[in-house]
Amino acid sequence: MKKPSLPFRAFENPEFMRSPEARPIRILSEYLDPLIRLKREKVNSTILFLGSSRANLAPKSGPLTGYYRDAEELSYLLAQWAIKLKPKGKNFVICTGAGPGIMEAANRGARRAGGKSLGLNISIPEAQHPNPYVSPDLSFLFHYFFMRKFWLISPAKAVIAFPGGFGTLDELFETLTLVQTGKIDRRELAIVLYGEEYWRKVIRFEALVEQGAVVPDDLQIFSFASTPQAAFRLLRKRLTAMLPIHR
Repeated sequence: MKKPSLPFRAFENPEFMRSPEARPIRILSEYLDPLIRLKREKVNSTILFLGSSRANLAPKSGPLTGYYRDAEELSYLLAQWAIKLKPKGKNFVICTGAGPGIMEAANRGARRAGGKSLGLNISIPEAQHPNPYVSPDLSFLFHYFFMRKFWLISPAKAVIAFPGGFGTLDELFETLTLVQTGKIDRRELAIVLYGEEYWRKVIRFEALVEQGAVVPDDLQIFSFASTPQAAFRLLRKRLTAMLPIHR
């Protein structure tokens, strides 16, 4: 006589776990998994690089080519500096969205410095594979954009926005809004817009003040830099002040 099949336990039932009713469980898993893994790897804080996935090193690939090189160099300088701090755990670990372009350049620079780096990928119809420079034990894949954004920004002590498109603008302005509204203390997050010429051409920040949409003090939330060395000096000063030993 055939033994009756046992029912699935709920958490082992793929149909249930993929159902709308189980969405809170899936969301919670995308919060807890990074929390546990970052704690295990002793990652205390990060430096987030934003920027176009279309920047690359191919000859004659367009005006974004130079930004790829600059992102790699800046990441190298920051990672090399952070490794030598030797605090308890890892502070100021390079973090990206794991894709190509500026993201790849930043992960690549961190590896060249001998450091680990995070890659927070997202599952979308046009599959984006993690670039080969992301540290395997710090590679994440998210389904929910808002949970990915949480982990991009939450551990960050600095955000560096390189030239980019809709995705970069979305992530940058969400970060600026969080600081503007006091959800993040501006003393706890350095924001650098890399490539002043690009950003002033794409966004007329002063026009927002002229139209009364923001106050002049809001433009003090971020700084501009246009060379890896200048950005590194600015960030090193801000980040050093955030270390516990300097409080």
